Amino acid sequence: MSTPAKKSTATKSKWSQPVWVVPGVLIVLLLIVLLAKWLTGLSGVQSFLHDFPGASRLPENAPVGFPAWLGWQHFLNVFFMVLIVRSGWQVRTAKRPPAQWTRNNKGFIRTKNAPTKISLDLWFHLTLDALWVLNGIVFIIVIFATGQWMRIIPTSWDVFPNAISAALQYASLNWPTEDGWVNYNALQLLTYFVTVFIAAPLAIITGLRTSSAWPKKAGTVNKVYPIELARAVHFPVMVYFVLFTIVHVTLVLATGALRNLNHMYGGSDDINWVGFGIFAVSLLVIVGAWFLARPLFLRPVASLMGKVSK
Repeated sequence: MSTPAKKSTATKSKWSQPVWVVPGVLIVLLLIVLLAKWLTGLSGVQSFLHDFPGASRLPENAPVGFPAWLGWQHFLNVFFMVLIVRSGWQVRTAKRPPAQWTRNNKGFIRTKNAPTKISLDLWFHLTLDALWVLNGIVFIIVIFATGQWMRIIPTSWDVFPNAISAALQYASLNWPTEDGWVNYNALQLLTYFVTVFIAAPLAIITGLRTSSAWPKKAGTVNKVYPIELARAVHFPVMVYFVLFTIVHVTLVLATGALRNLNHMYGGSDDINWVGFGIFAVSLLVIVGAWFLARPLFLRPVASLMGKVSK
């Protein structure tokens, strides 16, 4: 009698898996498109779209185009983010770390107490975090020095109705005209603003709170900002960056791949294969780093900064 019961339980477990998620998402997306098409057909909405075409006007002194340094910044940001997500997921899911790392207490950073032993995965994650933050600091300094900040920070309140307009146009599959070389549409602008000035600082603050670098004896601060809160925020922020990357890459490829890749990597508004070639090479570098980020190759590098043990 016990064998059929086990078989029944296994069959139930098999069919209770969420196989309906993909078709469910597709149905929801289809309903959104149909709703957006119906809305954009209304006279009042059409008048709204005419008044707010989807992009706010930039200040007259706003720069045009993408300088070469911005292309390098873009590559380094993607490079670090991909490896940060990879290493962060390993830290979160690894049951047994491949090795342990202890910081040398003789270099630039010296503490009275003995350094904390951490996993090799966590060392890699924190090292990438530090490089990503350094790259971000350089980015912030340069965009304000060159005026590029005007392209990703709202300068007028009409960015919000224009963002709604752009969202309606995307949802109805009648996508807004793309001219990122001169000006992003309002939805892009707000998304980049949130990513750079909200999501990134949240990732840094919550990541620092959960790391061994955070002072354990900061009593009052630790009560106000408990580690549980930091962990509850840190993972959703990582998910946001993953979703942002997926949507960003999809739109880059779907709205004129060659021109967009030239903007991001080729430093020009031409439609040719230069930007695509640089992008392809950058992908190879990222994929290579992904496969090289293994204990066999990480141990020698980590040993330069501390002691690696089992």
